[in-house]
Formats: sequence, C-alpha cells, structure tokens
Amino acid sequence: MFDDDAGFRQAFTQLLGGEPAPEAALKADWVDSPVGPLLAIADNDHLRLLEFFDRGILPTELGKLKADADSDITLGRTDPIDRLADELQAYFKGQSATFKTPLAPVGTHFEQRAWEALLKVPAGETRSYGDQAVALDQPTATRAVARANGANPIAILIPCHRIIGADGSLTGYGGGLWRKRWLLDHERRAFGHVLI
Repeated sequence: MFDDDAGFRQAFTQLLGGEPAPEAALKADWVDSPVGPLLAIADNDHLRLLEFFDRGILPTELGKLKADADSDITLGRTDPIDRLADELQAYFKGQSATFKTPLAPVGTHFEQRAWEALLKVPAGETRSYGDQAVALDQPTATRAVARANGANPIAILIPCHRIIGADGSLTGYGGGLWRKRWLLDHERRAFGHVLI
C-alpha cells in the first residue's frame, strides 16, 4: 500500500483530516506485513493501537484513542513501536509467537476482560466465541464477546483472529476473513495444529 514514508504520511494525513500535530504524546508509524500495512500508535510506554490501515473503523478508533490519551497524534516512533516491529518480524518469519510489547488498548471494562481472555489462546490453537464467554464466566455472553472482539484495537497481538464459530467456521474478523484465514494458516504451519 505504501511505497515509502512519504506515501504513509500522505495517507495518514488524509485519515486524520489534516496535518499531524507537531508535538503529541502519541506517535504513529506503519509496519509492513504479509497481510498489509499496519498502523501502530504508541506513547512512550505502551502500544495503544495496531490496526490494518484499510479497516473502516480506524477513524473512530483514532478518535477514541485521542480522547482517552487527551493528546493529538504525530508521526514518529517510540520504543513500543520499535519493539513491536521486531516482534512482528519474528512472528511473520515463524520464529516466535511471543509478544512482550506493553499494551494499553482503549475499551470498556467488559472489552478489556474479553481481550485479556484472548491473550490466553496460544498461537496454533483456536477457541469458539462460546468458549471465550465461558472463560469470562459469562456463558450466555457470546454476542457481547463477538462485539468486544470486533472492537479490539490491537490486531494480531491481541489474537481475536483465533476465535472461530462453534461449528469451526471462520466468522467475524474486522480485518477481513481472508486475513483471518492467512493468520490461522500461518500459525498452524509455524506454531501448532489449527485445523480449519
């Protein structure tokens, strides 16, 4: 999608609806991947957002993030983005599915709990939405879990792609079902035995 940093800057400026702030606590950069460019936003301590650049909900996510941090977003890198880029490179090479980049996603209390449950699903395995609801001690909250997963602002690291339908079908992935299949196939080959 981007040939260089100038292409990213132009696309990011359009996404923001104007020039990035000259100074801000939140820094944004792009990370290339086999499934398309990802927008990474972090403060000095935590990754706050990792999203596929073509995802329609991205402007809404940026608004929530700016309001939560009480900060504009500028272009640049912080230690969490550098760490993330290294960890994603190892992930896509099939070398490691361990991510230690500190995360601070913006979400409701229920969403935060749902995302914490996702972090417990190992690479190479899948769970159903019902399994995730049971893990939250709310077995009837399957739809709420699906909505929380759809609101996940940190793709891949918070692995909502590992949640599938009760019948084993691929359902509900904001980044697109083709990406979900790609990620699960990659994890099956590199880290485990996902059967889809």
